[in-house]
Amino acid sequence: MKRLRIEHTTGFDYPGEVGASYNEARMLPTTSDSQFVLSSQLDIDPSTNVNYYVDYFGTRVAAFDVLAKHSALHITARSLVEVRARPLTHPDTSWEALTRDAQRSIATVEMLSQTGRTDPHPEVAALAAGIAAQHDNPSHAALAITMAVGEAVEYVPGATEVQSTGAEAWVERKGVCQDMAHIALGALRSVGIPARYVSGYLHPNPTAEVGVPVVGESHAWIEWYAGSWHGYDPTNDAEIGDRHVTVGRGRDYNDVPPLRGVYAGPFKSRLDVKVLITREA
Repeated sequence: MKRLRIEHTTGFDYPGEVGASYNEARMLPTTSDSQFVLSSQLDIDPSTNVNYYVDYFGTRVAAFDVLAKHSALHITARSLVEVRARPLTHPDTSWEALTRDAQRSIATVEMLSQTGRTDPHPEVAALAAGIAAQHDNPSHAALAITMAVGEAVEYVPGATEVQSTGAEAWVERKGVCQDMAHIALGALRSVGIPARYVSGYLHPNPTAEVGVPVVGESHAWIEWYAGSWHGYDPTNDAEIGDRHVTVGRGRDYNDVPPLRGVYAGPFKSRLDVKVLITREA
């Protein structure tokens, strides 16, 4: 088990004063069976009231408005979390059992449908079908499919945009964690395996020294359902360990963006994002 301190700062600077802004932040983790939140807070400048709620998919959301004129907006999420590894297991199940069980819950039914982000390229659907045909256990197939996606796509920051789809990233065989998650989701759903997008953070150094801050970033991986939910990180070809901190889950990135908002003003904002992760224990 590791104890991780996360400081995620997002800043918007405008060339002039803007009017009111309305925002939602999904930057604070929640306690679960694999992580325990010791502390978490959201600091906003200019100062304003914050309303917290849990959204439809179970993600903690901070909603806030800045109604006075302002030329900058800075949001800093600070969290201290104890995280344990989530070893990958494969329940003894079958495709027939999965098809039956997946229809019994809204939580799985909703994660079977494709979205505009996950709708797979025909090559991806064919790849997934070929792998699925080789496995009697859908959980084994899900792992093989996810690993195949990670092996096929090169991690290249800047190769895609935040609005890119999984199919677009597949054509170039380049992208970031968000793209690999979308491609993997599309592949898994295409063969009848419920799968969901997970947003959070990853400490980039497996052998990090205690007390040394490291520059990190928001991260994304996936979970599939085959008897129970299981996670895998296709970007790093890794199981979900004690360096992964979960913030939210959804059908794709659109359900869990770190920050979403609008403001009144003719100016184009300049965005600056910084994430520091420190191993505390």
